[in-house]
Amino acid sequence: MSELPATMRVSVLESAGTVVLQERLVPTPGPDEVLVRIGSVGICGSDVHYYRHGRIGSYVVDSPLVLGHEAGGTIVATGSEVPADRVGERVALEPGVPCRRCRQCKEGRYNLCPDIRFFATPPVDGAFAEFVAIAADFAHPVPAQLSAHAAALIEPLAVAVWACGKAGVGAGSRVLIAGAGPVGLLVAQVSRALGALEVTVSDVAADRLATARRLGATRTLDAAGSDTVVGVDAFIDCSGAEVAVRAGIAAVRPAGRVVLVGMGAAELLLPLSLVQERELVLTGTFRYANVYPTAIALAASGRVQLDIMVTSRFGLEDVRSALEASGTAGSIKTIVEPGR
Repeated sequence: MSELPATMRVSVLESAGTVVLQERLVPTPGPDEVLVRIGSVGICGSDVHYYRHGRIGSYVVDSPLVLGHEAGGTIVATGSEVPADRVGERVALEPGVPCRRCRQCKEGRYNLCPDIRFFATPPVDGAFAEFVAIAADFAHPVPAQLSAHAAALIEPLAVAVWACGKAGVGAGSRVLIAGAGPVGLLVAQVSRALGALEVTVSDVAADRLATARRLGATRTLDAAGSDTVVGVDAFIDCSGAEVAVRAGIAAVRPAGRVVLVGMGAAELLLPLSLVQERELVLTGTFRYANVYPTAIALAASGRVQLDIMVTSRFGLEDVRSALEASGTAGSIKTIVEPGR
């Protein structure tokens, strides 16, 4: 292993709309940490939101912030408590490290830890950098058949696995998914991998619906049209749009499940009479917990395709362009390659 440099390049969001390239010291891993050379970072809608608006709800960018939390790379150094033979290991980074001491952590819900440190969530820096340090057990080994891009996209795949678990998706399930963005497309793939019989995806973008069909959706609906589906076992909203949520709830059979993943308005008007009369189970989701091994296994098996979702790639010096490109027509997942 060659000697590590003393400094590295980092893309920094200084304020809404302003991204600059800086030189910083390469971090030194703590005793229980590893140092990872970042290979690929996927751009999430949250990165774009911070870039455009400087905040998401109560999380405000009031000091320079490094964005990017969908990351993969290679371990290049280990802390004193981590086996040295992990150097050279390719990993997918689980970007939220909890306290491991609170009630939520001890009961296995570490995604709800009040003191979790999550990449690219103010004031915690993310992975638009050449190197990052992270707790060793949150750097998950990935097999050789997964590309660098796929290693990064294990993070949004984990979101999809968590959502499908909340929805109770399994063999024979009939699932309705609103929103054919990256997470919606992954939810569709995971649903099929778990044995869902029917997977219907709705969206207003014809190109994204076409992609949904290529990735396993058994039916697609133009959300602006009049076609509907009824009697589904589970509705998973990945759009955040109130009209989609209301229509989706109406499509669920008695005792079915509704899972809200998409981040839209802070408040929604919901058809509570339907929820009560049909005894629907309605829940939100907040990231994920304990699903990275499952996500890696699904991707490694080929039952979930990740590379096909990558539509553009940028270097670290072009993060502003990458953020501008993300979410535009024809774009599914934009990747930043810090070493490019």
